[in-house]
Amino acid sequence: MEYAISLHELSKTYIINERSAGLRAAMRGLIRRKKTEVKAVTSISLKIEPGEIVGFLGPNGAGKTTTLKMLSGLLHPTSGKGLVLGYEPHKREKAFLKQITLVTGQRNQLVWDIPAIDSFEVNQAVYEVDREQFKKTVDEYIEILELQELVRKPVRQLSLGERMKVEIAAALLHRPKVLFLDEPTLGLDVPMQRRIRRFIAEYNAKHGATVLLTSHYMADVQALCKRVIVIHHGEILFDGQLSDLVQQFTGYKEIVVEPKDRSVDLSRYGEIMSEDAGRISLRIPRAEVPEVSAKLLADVPMFDFTVEEPPIEDVIERVFAQGSDETSS
Repeated sequence: MEYAISLHELSKTYIINERSAGLRAAMRGLIRRKKTEVKAVTSISLKIEPGEIVGFLGPNGAGKTTTLKMLSGLLHPTSGKGLVLGYEPHKREKAFLKQITLVTGQRNQLVWDIPAIDSFEVNQAVYEVDREQFKKTVDEYIEILELQELVRKPVRQLSLGERMKVEIAAALLHRPKVLFLDEPTLGLDVPMQRRIRRFIAEYNAKHGATVLLTSHYMADVQALCKRVIVIHHGEILFDGQLSDLVQQFTGYKEIVVEPKDRSVDLSRYGEIMSEDAGRISLRIPRAEVPEVSAKLLADVPMFDFTVEEPPIEDVIERVFAQGSDETSS
Protein backbone atom coordinates (compact mmCIF):
# COMPACT_ATOMS: atom_id res chain seq x y z
CA MET A 1 0.00 0.00 0.00
CA GLU A 2 1.19 3.52 -0.81
CA TYR A 3 0.63 5.65 2.27
CA ALA A 4 -0.43 9.27 2.07
CA ILE A 5 2.10 10.12 4.79
CA SER A 6 5.07 7.98 5.77
CA LEU A 7 7.74 9.03 8.28
CA HIS A 8 10.82 7.07 9.28
CA GLU A 9 12.81 8.37 12.27
CA LEU A 10 12.16 11.98 11.27
CA SER A 11 13.98 14.46 13.51
CA LYS A 12 14.49 18.20 13.76
CA THR A 13 17.17 19.82 15.90
CA TYR A 14 17.72 23.56 16.19
CA ILE A 15 21.12 25.11 16.97
CA ILE A 16 20.66 28.04 19.36
CA ASN A 17 23.30 30.68 20.06
CA GLU A 18 23.46 31.33 23.81
CA ARG A 19 24.23 34.74 25.21
CA SER A 20 25.26 35.30 28.80
CA ALA A 21 24.27 38.40 30.74
CA GLY A 22 26.67 41.29 31.07
CA LEU A 23 28.82 43.38 28.73
CA ARG A 24 31.97 41.30 29.14
CA ALA A 25 30.14 38.05 28.36
CA ALA A 26 28.50 39.71 25.36
CA MET A 27 31.90 40.81 24.02
CA ARG A 28 33.29 37.28 24.44
CA GLY A 29 30.26 36.01 22.58
CA LEU A 30 31.27 38.03 19.51
CA ILE A 31 34.44 35.94 19.24
CA ARG A 32 33.36 32.56 20.55
CA ARG A 33 29.67 31.80 20.61
CA LYS A 34 28.30 29.05 22.77
CA LYS A 35 25.79 26.90 20.93
CA THR A 36 23.09 24.64 22.30
CA GLU A 37 21.15 21.92 20.54
CA VAL A 38 17.37 21.93 21.03
CA LYS A 39 15.59 18.79 19.88
CA ALA A 40 12.15 19.77 18.63
CA VAL A 41 11.28 16.38 17.09
CA THR A 42 13.04 13.09 17.86
CA SER A 43 12.92 10.07 15.54
CA ILE A 44 9.20 10.10 14.69
CA SER A 45 7.99 7.13 12.66
CA LEU A 46 4.38 6.72 11.50
CA LYS A 47 2.20 5.86 8.53
CA ILE A 48 -1.15 7.41 7.56
CA GLU A 49 -3.38 5.90 4.92
CA PRO A 50 -5.16 7.94 2.22
CA GLY A 51 -8.44 9.35 3.47
CA GLU A 52 -7.63 9.10 7.18
CA ILE A 53 -8.38 11.97 9.56
CA VAL A 54 -5.81 11.74 12.34
CA GLY A 55 -5.60 13.86 15.46
CA PHE A 56 -2.06 15.04 16.26
CA LEU A 57 -2.06 15.98 19.94
CA GLY A 58 0.43 17.40 22.39
CA PRO A 59 1.03 20.33 24.74
CA ASN A 60 2.63 23.57 23.60
CA GLY A 61 6.22 22.92 22.58
CA ALA A 62 5.65 19.20 22.00
CA GLY A 63 6.79 19.37 18.35
CA LYS A 64 3.42 19.36 16.57
CA THR A 65 3.87 22.52 14.51
CA THR A 66 7.50 21.68 13.72
CA THR A 67 6.35 18.31 12.36
CA LEU A 68 3.63 19.89 10.23
CA LYS A 69 6.13 22.39 8.83
CA MET A 70 8.47 19.56 7.86
CA LEU A 71 5.60 17.66 6.24
CA SER A 72 4.53 20.71 4.26
CA GLY A 73 8.09 21.49 3.15
CA LEU A 74 8.65 24.65 5.19
CA LEU A 75 11.42 23.04 7.25
CA HIS A 76 14.19 20.66 6.28
CA PRO A 77 14.51 17.68 8.66
CA THR A 78 17.81 17.24 10.48
CA SER A 79 17.68 13.48 9.96
CA GLY A 80 15.33 10.70 8.95
CA LYS A 81 12.96 10.65 6.02
CA GLY A 82 9.44 11.82 5.37
CA LEU A 83 7.23 11.17 2.36
CA VAL A 84 3.91 12.83 1.58
CA LEU A 85 2.08 11.43 -1.45
CA GLY A 86 5.41 9.88 -2.44
CA TYR A 87 7.26 13.23 -2.43
CA GLU A 88 10.00 14.45 -0.10
CA PRO A 89 8.40 17.66 1.21
CA HIS A 90 11.58 19.71 1.68
CA LYS A 91 12.27 19.52 -2.06
CA ARG A 92 9.07 21.55 -2.58
CA GLU A 93 8.35 20.18 -6.02
CA LYS A 94 5.56 21.96 -7.86
CA ALA A 95 3.52 18.77 -8.26
CA PHE A 96 3.73 18.21 -4.49
CA LEU A 97 2.74 21.74 -3.51
CA LYS A 98 -0.35 21.55 -5.72
CA GLN A 99 -1.64 18.60 -3.69
CA ILE A 100 -1.22 19.78 -0.10
CA THR A 101 -2.27 22.67 2.08
CA LEU A 102 -1.31 24.01 5.51
CA VAL A 103 -3.88 25.95 7.53
CA THR A 104 -2.97 27.54 10.86
CA GLY A 105 -5.23 29.45 13.18
CA GLN A 106 -2.42 31.88 13.98
CA ARG A 107 -1.29 32.85 10.48
CA ASN A 108 -2.90 34.91 7.75
CA GLN A 109 -2.47 33.91 4.09
CA LEU A 110 -5.01 36.36 2.65
CA VAL A 111 -4.01 39.82 1.46
CA TRP A 112 -5.03 42.11 4.31
CA ASP A 113 -6.27 45.14 2.39
CA ILE A 114 -8.30 43.56 -0.41
CA PRO A 115 -11.51 41.50 -0.42
CA ALA A 116 -11.09 37.76 0.13
CA ILE A 117 -12.55 37.02 -3.31
CA ASP A 118 -9.54 38.80 -4.88
CA SER A 119 -7.17 36.59 -2.86
CA PHE A 120 -9.12 33.62 -4.18
CA GLU A 121 -8.27 34.80 -7.68
CA VAL A 122 -4.59 35.00 -6.74
CA ASN A 123 -4.68 31.40 -5.49
CA GLN A 124 -6.39 30.30 -8.68
CA ALA A 125 -3.48 31.68 -10.68
CA VAL A 126 -0.77 30.37 -8.32
CA TYR A 127 -2.14 26.82 -8.32
CA GLU A 128 -3.19 26.97 -11.97
CA VAL A 129 -6.70 25.79 -11.16
CA ASP A 130 -8.98 25.25 -14.14
CA ARG A 131 -11.22 28.30 -14.42
CA GLU A 132 -14.48 26.38 -14.59
CA GLN A 133 -13.51 24.21 -11.61
CA PHE A 134 -12.43 27.32 -9.71
CA LYS A 135 -15.78 29.02 -10.16
CA LYS A 136 -17.64 25.86 -9.17
CA THR A 137 -15.51 25.40 -6.06
CA VAL A 138 -15.82 29.03 -4.98
CA ASP A 139 -19.61 28.91 -5.31
CA GLU A 140 -19.70 25.65 -3.34
CA TYR A 141 -17.58 26.98 -0.47
CA ILE A 142 -19.45 30.27 -0.33
CA GLU A 143 -22.70 28.37 0.11
CA ILE A 144 -21.45 25.79 2.63
CA LEU A 145 -19.54 28.30 4.79
CA GLU A 146 -22.04 31.14 4.29
CA LEU A 147 -19.49 33.54 2.85
CA GLN A 148 -21.83 35.51 0.61
CA GLU A 149 -21.29 38.83 2.39
CA LEU A 150 -17.80 38.15 3.69
CA VAL A 151 -15.84 37.59 0.48
CA ARG A 152 -16.58 41.14 -0.71
CA LYS A 153 -15.14 42.82 2.39
CA PRO A 154 -11.46 43.70 2.89
CA VAL A 155 -9.95 40.99 5.06
CA ARG A 156 -8.95 43.50 7.75
CA GLN A 157 -12.65 44.20 8.39
CA LEU A 158 -13.49 40.57 9.17
CA SER A 159 -13.78 39.16 12.67
CA LEU A 160 -11.53 36.28 13.70
CA GLY A 161 -14.25 33.72 13.01
CA GLU A 162 -15.15 35.24 9.66
CA ARG A 163 -11.50 35.41 8.62
CA MET A 164 -10.93 31.79 9.59
CA LYS A 165 -13.79 30.67 7.35
CA VAL A 166 -12.44 32.48 4.31
CA GLU A 167 -8.88 31.32 5.16
CA ILE A 168 -10.02 27.69 5.02
CA ALA A 169 -11.92 28.27 1.80
CA ALA A 170 -8.85 29.87 0.20
CA ALA A 171 -6.60 27.02 1.35
CA LEU A 172 -8.84 24.38 -0.24
CA LEU A 173 -9.61 26.06 -3.57
CA HIS A 174 -7.11 23.83 -5.39
CA ARG A 175 -8.74 20.73 -3.82
CA PRO A 176 -5.63 19.38 -2.08
CA LYS A 177 -5.30 15.68 -1.30
CA VAL A 178 -3.55 16.25 2.04
CA LEU A 179 -4.61 18.81 4.65
CA PHE A 180 -2.34 19.87 7.49
CA LEU A 181 -4.58 21.75 9.91
CA ASP A 182 -2.84 23.46 12.83
CA GLU A 183 -5.43 24.77 15.32
CA PRO A 184 -8.00 25.65 12.62
CA THR A 185 -10.70 26.54 15.18
CA LEU A 186 -8.44 28.50 17.54
CA GLY A 187 -10.30 31.40 19.18
CA LEU A 188 -13.63 30.69 17.47
CA ASP A 189 -16.96 30.49 19.25
CA VAL A 190 -18.69 27.12 19.62
CA PRO A 191 -21.13 27.48 16.68
CA MET A 192 -18.26 28.51 14.39
CA GLN A 193 -16.14 25.60 15.57
CA ARG A 194 -18.96 23.21 14.72
CA ARG A 195 -19.37 24.71 11.26
CA ILE A 196 -15.65 24.38 10.51
CA ARG A 197 -15.62 20.77 11.75
CA ARG A 198 -18.61 19.92 9.58
CA PHE A 199 -16.95 21.47 6.54
CA ILE A 200 -13.73 19.49 7.10
CA ALA A 201 -15.70 16.24 7.48
CA GLU A 202 -17.65 16.93 4.28
CA TYR A 203 -14.48 17.76 2.36
CA ASN A 204 -12.86 14.53 3.54
CA ALA A 205 -15.89 12.45 2.58
CA LYS A 206 -16.28 14.06 -0.85
CA HIS A 207 -12.63 14.15 -1.95
CA GLY A 208 -11.09 11.34 0.09
CA ALA A 209 -8.52 13.78 1.47
CA THR A 210 -6.05 12.85 4.20
CA VAL A 211 -6.18 15.17 7.21
CA LEU A 212 -3.63 15.64 9.98
CA LEU A 213 -5.22 17.84 12.63
CA THR A 214 -3.76 19.55 15.70
CA SER A 215 -6.15 21.15 18.15
CA HIS A 216 -6.42 22.05 21.83
CA TYR A 217 -10.19 21.69 21.49
CA MET A 218 -10.95 18.06 22.25
CA ALA A 219 -14.38 18.49 20.64
CA ASP A 220 -12.55 18.84 17.30
CA VAL A 221 -10.72 15.58 17.87
CA GLN A 222 -13.76 13.63 19.07
CA ALA A 223 -15.90 14.85 16.18
CA LEU A 224 -13.39 14.17 13.40
CA CYS A 225 -10.75 11.63 14.44
CA LYS A 226 -10.94 7.91 15.09
CA ARG A 227 -7.16 7.69 15.33
CA VAL A 228 -4.92 9.95 17.40
CA ILE A 229 -1.17 10.39 17.70
CA VAL A 230 0.08 11.91 20.95
CA ILE A 231 3.47 13.63 20.92
CA HIS A 232 5.37 15.02 23.92
CA HIS A 233 8.91 16.44 24.05
CA GLY A 234 9.25 15.59 20.36
CA GLU A 235 8.52 11.88 20.80
CA ILE A 236 5.40 9.82 20.08
CA LEU A 237 3.74 8.55 23.27
CA PHE A 238 0.69 6.94 21.66
CA ASP A 239 -0.54 6.06 18.18
CA GLY A 240 -3.86 4.28 17.86
CA GLN A 241 -7.63 4.46 18.12
CA LEU A 242 -9.07 7.22 20.29
CA SER A 243 -11.14 4.61 22.15
CA ASP A 244 -7.97 2.61 22.93
CA LEU A 245 -6.29 5.74 24.28
CA VAL A 246 -9.11 6.19 26.78
CA GLN A 247 -8.90 2.59 27.97
CA GLN A 248 -5.11 2.50 28.13
CA PHE A 249 -4.61 5.65 30.17
CA THR A 250 -7.66 5.61 32.47
CA GLY A 251 -8.55 2.76 34.78
CA TYR A 252 -12.02 4.07 35.53
CA LYS A 253 -15.38 5.04 34.10
CA GLU A 254 -17.97 7.50 35.36
CA ILE A 255 -21.45 6.49 36.44
CA VAL A 256 -23.87 9.42 36.38
CA VAL A 257 -26.98 8.94 38.52
CA GLU A 258 -30.04 11.14 39.05
CA PRO A 259 -31.64 9.65 42.19
CA LYS A 260 -35.25 10.37 43.08
CA ASP A 261 -34.13 11.14 46.63
CA ARG A 262 -31.50 13.86 46.43
CA SER A 263 -30.44 13.29 50.04
CA VAL A 264 -29.29 9.72 49.40
CA ASP A 265 -25.61 9.03 50.16
CA LEU A 266 -23.89 7.40 47.17
CA SER A 267 -20.33 7.62 48.46
CA ARG A 268 -20.33 3.93 49.41
CA TYR A 269 -20.68 3.02 45.72
CA GLY A 270 -17.72 5.02 44.46
CA GLU A 271 -15.81 8.31 44.56
CA ILE A 272 -18.17 11.25 44.09
CA MET A 273 -16.69 13.53 41.44
CA SER A 274 -19.43 16.13 41.07
CA GLU A 275 -23.03 16.99 41.91
CA ASP A 276 -25.01 19.24 39.60
CA ALA A 277 -28.77 19.82 39.46
CA GLY A 278 -29.50 16.50 41.12
CA ARG A 279 -27.08 14.52 38.93
CA ILE A 280 -24.25 12.81 40.77
CA SER A 281 -21.10 11.60 39.00
CA LEU A 282 -19.22 8.64 40.51
CA ARG A 283 -15.74 7.46 39.53
CA ILE A 284 -15.65 3.66 39.39
CA PRO A 285 -12.73 1.32 38.54
CA ARG A 286 -13.38 -0.27 35.14
CA ALA A 287 -13.39 -3.82 36.47
CA GLU A 288 -16.01 -2.95 39.08
CA VAL A 289 -18.46 -1.11 36.80
CA PRO A 290 -20.81 -4.10 36.15
CA GLU A 291 -21.08 -4.99 39.86
CA VAL A 292 -21.53 -1.40 41.05
CA SER A 293 -24.09 -0.69 38.31
CA ALA A 294 -26.16 -3.69 39.36
CA LYS A 295 -26.09 -2.60 43.03
CA LEU A 296 -27.07 0.98 42.21
CA LEU A 297 -29.97 -0.08 40.03
CA ALA A 298 -31.20 -2.49 42.71
CA ASP A 299 -30.73 -0.20 45.72
CA VAL A 300 -31.45 3.36 44.54
CA PRO A 301 -34.70 4.56 42.94
CA MET A 302 -33.65 6.96 40.18
CA PHE A 303 -34.78 9.07 37.25
CA ASP A 304 -31.70 8.48 35.13
CA PHE A 305 -28.56 6.31 34.99
CA THR A 306 -25.66 6.38 32.50
CA VAL A 307 -22.17 4.91 32.28
CA GLU A 308 -19.66 7.20 30.53
CA GLU A 309 -16.01 7.27 29.59
CA PRO A 310 -13.99 9.98 31.37
CA PRO A 311 -13.69 13.33 29.58
CA ILE A 312 -11.09 13.16 26.81
CA GLU A 313 -9.37 16.21 28.31
CA ASP A 314 -8.63 14.20 31.47
CA VAL A 315 -7.27 11.33 29.40
CA ILE A 316 -4.91 13.58 27.45
CA GLU A 317 -3.64 15.19 30.66
CA ARG A 318 -2.80 11.73 32.01
CA VAL A 319 -0.88 10.91 28.82
CA PHE A 320 1.13 14.14 29.05
CA ALA A 321 1.81 13.55 32.74
CA GLN A 322 3.15 10.07 32.02
CA GLY A 323 5.34 11.46 29.22
CA SER A 324 6.78 14.07 31.60
CA ASP A 325 7.50 11.44 34.26
CA GLU A 326 9.31 9.22 31.74
CA THR A 327 11.38 12.17 30.49
CA SER A 328 12.40 13.27 34.00
CA SER A 329 13.36 9.75 35.00
